[in-house]
Amino acid sequence: MENMVYAEELVREFLVFRGFTNTLQAFVKELGTDIGKGFQVDKILDLIFSIYIPKFQAENLIQLLRFFNNCFSSHETHLISVISELDISIIHYYIIHAIQAGRKDKVIELFDIHGTELLQKDQHWASWFAIPYIKAPQSEPQFRVYFSKEWSNALHLSLRNFLTKMFNGTRIPALMKISSERNMVSRLKGDIKQLNFKLAQLQVSLEEKETQLHQLRSNSLLATEVIVGTDSSSNPLAGSGEPIVFVPASHVICVSASAQAGEREPKHSEDIRPDDTQVSTSKISNHSDTGNDAQREEEFPEVRVDFQETFLGHTSPISRCRFSATGDNVASASVDGTVRIWTYDSSAPTSRNATIYCGAEIMSLEWECKSDRLLLIGTADGGIKAWNVDAKRVVCDLSCTEAFPSVLDLKCSPVEPIFVSAAASRCFVGLVRVTLVNWAMLL
Repeated sequence: MENMVYAEELVREFLVFRGFTNTLQAFVKELGTDIGKGFQVDKILDLIFSIYIPKFQAENLIQLLRFFNNCFSSHETHLISVISELDISIIHYYIIHAIQAGRKDKVIELFDIHGTELLQKDQHWASWFAIPYIKAPQSEPQFRVYFSKEWSNALHLSLRNFLTKMFNGTRIPALMKISSERNMVSRLKGDIKQLNFKLAQLQVSLEEKETQLHQLRSNSLLATEVIVGTDSSSNPLAGSGEPIVFVPASHVICVSASAQAGEREPKHSEDIRPDDTQVSTSKISNHSDTGNDAQREEEFPEVRVDFQETFLGHTSPISRCRFSATGDNVASASVDGTVRIWTYDSSAPTSRNATIYCGAEIMSLEWECKSDRLLLIGTADGGIKAWNVDAKRVVCDLSCTEAFPSVLDLKCSPVEPIFVSAAASRCFVGLVRVTLVNWAMLL
């Protein structure tokens, strides 16, 4: 009912805007006599069978039929044939009524104006063009049925049922939908306002989390300082500037470290971590204790972190990672069976970044020493895959025996195209196997 009232107000507004005062008066008068406040099929039938057809208003009748056709067929395509049959039957009824009323001139006038259009829609109209010139068309077998009372009653009933079903069932006038759409827009605006408020809250929370994350990263950078000695034989990283890879839960961080002389080692035992104690002890045992502070500072330089680079992409904890021989690429393995390759050197002409799905937990990684183009991957199901980083595909897929399914370690020979693999059974029995591979075939 609310939609009906709002639609009536829209009609009044339009009529006042256009200055259709006579139509407005008639509209208000019609509303005053409207009792049902709904669709009234009898008034439409009276308009067709009591006004347009008896008064031979063919043009108004054709326009009304076009309106029905556009109104229904555009939304329900399966009704096109039904609407077409009703249109043809109503025009047949108009022609029969004109002939019975002795107004064959109205039939000729209809065909003169709309004959071409009717013929294009249905070729059966060709025989109807002769009906005004037949003396007794009701006697012709082709037209006899249209002059019967039964056919006329059936047309009235069919049109009544069709219009009742369409207007009371499947289709609501567009004006009556506007009120519902307006209410929907109001609800959506309210929902948008609430979502914007929640979004503002989430943005504030995100900023707080980012601040906390920044503080945690700053603290982690301070925690990465490590005390090491200067003996290159036992500490190859000291003073070399070689990158070190630290692996958190699900991302890879590359850290470049450089030794700085002149920093003092911790003097108190409580300042030394348990892991550092053994290193410090082994270093001191190799040198005579002269008591010279300068010598102690020189023996124990501190490693300083120059920069860090983070590679994101893993969705599960990372179990291992390896630099390639040239140091340009990094391979990392995750417990979900994926291996990712990262191009560490940003100045490289082509990126070798790739994701390898192995289908089983990764147990070992190893880069081929010479070409720097092959990555060996050992899995928990006994598979050994060789990945070509330039071709970005698996170029060799080997399998261990079923008795030793877990490939725990892989190492390539630095001089020959062979690698050694260490595998274990489920009972922790070990197997070492040396495999000869023609690297040239894989490259």
